[in-house]
Amino acid sequence: MKPLLSLTPAGLYCPAGDFHIDPWQPVPRAVITHAHGDHARTGSEAYLAAAPGLPLLRARLGDEAHIETVAYGESRAIGGVDVSLHPAGHVLGSAQVRIEAAGEVWVVSGDYKLAADPTCAGFTPLRCHTFVTESTFGLPIYRWDSPEVLVAGIRDWWSENQRAGRASVLLVYALGKAQRVLASLSAAADDLPGPIWCHGAVARVNDAYLAAGVSLPATRRVAEAPSGTRFDQALVLAPPSAQGSTWMRRFGPLSLAFASGWMLIRGTRRRANYDRGFALSDHADWPALNTAIDASGAEHVWVTHGYRDELAQWLNEHGRRAIAVETRFVGETLVAEVDVAAAEDVSASEEA
Repeated sequence: MKPLLSLTPAGLYCPAGDFHIDPWQPVPRAVITHAHGDHARTGSEAYLAAAPGLPLLRARLGDEAHIETVAYGESRAIGGVDVSLHPAGHVLGSAQVRIEAAGEVWVVSGDYKLAADPTCAGFTPLRCHTFVTESTFGLPIYRWDSPEVLVAGIRDWWSENQRAGRASVLLVYALGKAQRVLASLSAAADDLPGPIWCHGAVARVNDAYLAAGVSLPATRRVAEAPSGTRFDQALVLAPPSAQGSTWMRRFGPLSLAFASGWMLIRGTRRRANYDRGFALSDHADWPALNTAIDASGAEHVWVTHGYRDELAQWLNEHGRRAIAVETRFVGETLVAEVDVAAAEDVSASEEA
């Protein structure tokens, strides 16, 4: 039997259903795992995605894009295969794509995490014959603290800065990470230490989450701050592109932090000139990657972006048949954002 998926110049392709999954070129039909820019690209004739992510995909792909949605777990016959989408736990509306034909089951996980996140549905393990997994943090050194510990760390840092008269500027990806931080801070206590302000790129995605029914604490756009506003008691959420920009000057004395899995490595934080780093990621760490792969029961594993060669070698040494597959997915990165804001070419200067 031929594989249900093959790798083409446009990306992962299902010949039996004549569709691509997260293609990086325009195609007639695309099944999309989530709205980050390396997975949801413009130009395809038709898109299929999980219903909770529609507001984000609409912002990403534009009003003219033909987007069809299905509920999680709802099966759809496409050509000769049955396709269903299941929670991936990555961001709002993120999905794993399950494909079945003649008793053969493949699952494309997209980006995923197993940690709890109040802003999206949690990862659902799926049994399959072949599992396609990311490997953004596919090395044993990457092991996250619990979300509760990380959120407590952010609150403590914010309070320390208030006592020192400094604004707390936290760099976060505008889609997913920012909303997770906001919801987690609100859920961790009855009150917040101070006001929260957001860069316009973050605020726009917040609006999409609110439209989807996700509960977030009250925030204000920095662009709306009256002249003379003091930020020394505030938490400010901004995309990484704001670092070093003139937009940052309005806050006066500040402490700059970044929330990313890469902050687990202290040298990375120092080289990027952050005062603090919080190893908070929307991607699976090493134990979670192995847990998800084991739960799939897959005999074959395709490893895509990240430390794909390393994870594939580990899996082969431990009884699975794994191959590293080169794709254009990038996962979490320090040098560029792959979210709605980046797709709209949102720059820090638009808030000036």
